[in-house]
Amino acid sequence: QVQLVESGGGLVQAGDSLRLSCAASGVTFSRYAMAWFRQAPGKEREFVAGIWSGGKMTYAESVKGRFAISRDNAKNTVSLQMNSLKPEDTAVYYCAAKNAYIAGTTSSGYDYWGQGTQVTVSS
Repeated sequence: QVQLVESGGGLVQAGDSLRLSCAASGVTFSRYAMAWFRQAPGKEREFVAGIWSGGKMTYAESVKGRFAISRDNAKNTVSLQMNSLKPEDTAVYYCAAKNAYIAGTTSSGYDYWGQGTQVTVSS
């Protein structure tokens, strides 16, 4: 049984930092591309950052230079370091796993999802 469990969300002020983590179980983690998506109220789920199974990282333009994705294959975890947070970063953040080499940017391409963790950034 595949499980992705996110942690690390919370309420912060603009300019602060947060680190999200996602623990995976039930998969051969090193073979999976991983990604973070987010969904704000009334908006569609959007790609935030992805990391290929080989380690290449990709980012949405809106977070480039502020967010950093990383993975630890020994611990089956993927993390998202979020710096210089803005109110528009407020959303539920989801961890996603894809049984492929490349971490794509479309949510429909992912096989497994976590339950989400709320990030709220106040101005």
